[in-house]
Amino acid sequence: MEPRVDIPNSTHRSVKTSTWKKLFQKDGTWALLLLLPNLLGFLAFTLIPVFASFFLSFTSWDMLTPVKWIGLSNYAELMKDETFIKVFWNTIYFAGVSVPLGIVISLLLAVALDRISLKKFYRAAYFLPVVSSMVAIAVVWQFIYNPEYGIMNYVLSWFGIQGPDWLTSTVWAMPAVILTSVWKNLGFNMLIFLAGLQGISDDYYEAADLDGANTYQKFFCITVPLLSPTTFFVTVMSFIASFQVFDTIFLMTQGGPARSTSVIVHYLYEHGFKYFNMGYASAMAYVLFFMMFVITMIQFWRQRKWGES
Repeated sequence: MEPRVDIPNSTHRSVKTSTWKKLFQKDGTWALLLLLPNLLGFLAFTLIPVFASFFLSFTSWDMLTPVKWIGLSNYAELMKDETFIKVFWNTIYFAGVSVPLGIVISLLLAVALDRISLKKFYRAAYFLPVVSSMVAIAVVWQFIYNPEYGIMNYVLSWFGIQGPDWLTSTVWAMPAVILTSVWKNLGFNMLIFLAGLQGISDDYYEAADLDGANTYQKFFCITVPLLSPTTFFVTVMSFIASFQVFDTIFLMTQGGPARSTSVIVHYLYEHGFKYFNMGYASAMAYVLFFMMFVITMIQFWRQRKWGES
């Protein structure tokens, strides 16, 4: 019988380390290869254009003549552009109304659907507008808002109310667009809230029942506080989407009447792809980015305050 040779523990550790290192290097190589198409796409269509547009915001360029460096002139011109100031406040108006309205309605719908049967059917029904074509939705809602034979004014006539010319009124065009946008995105936010409700234990509600709490007390003292991380996520995503709204405006009103529904992205599109003023359009894009960044940071700060309290 051959004598047993004991291998030192250090040798075992070195062999094991080298084996894991080889496996990691092999897995890392495959991971990089599999991610490479996405990384190249991100580099070509996102990262490089971001830096290129930042450079262009300091230039004057019409896509035909050579790029001309003009420094901060585009940003200075934006501050004096009355149309830009108007669309800036239109963007604030759109986001400030559509986001809270969409969050409240989607939360109430999620709470209602969480307690009824046929959940799957209603979830699919409410989510259908999210995956539907915006072109089709715009055509349907233009028919609904038609002042002569639209469903909206017909329903209002039941109550003795004469409906306005929704999409041609400087007062009612923006509320009409906001209502359409809220309706389209309702299903997405509702599903997020439904997922958050699944994470709330029934023990909280059973304890509240034993204490004699009613439905409203359970909603405001249990559901709303425990949904705060979900609400934070939905709020951030909704604000980002609302500041980038374009298709709804472009298809339903073209920014009119009298710029009453034109927002920053729509105005940016006009300067960039109608007038070919790429430097000015790029400056607008970075003003919009700064707005979204500031609002997102404020929301993160408020979320930390909420968590500490």
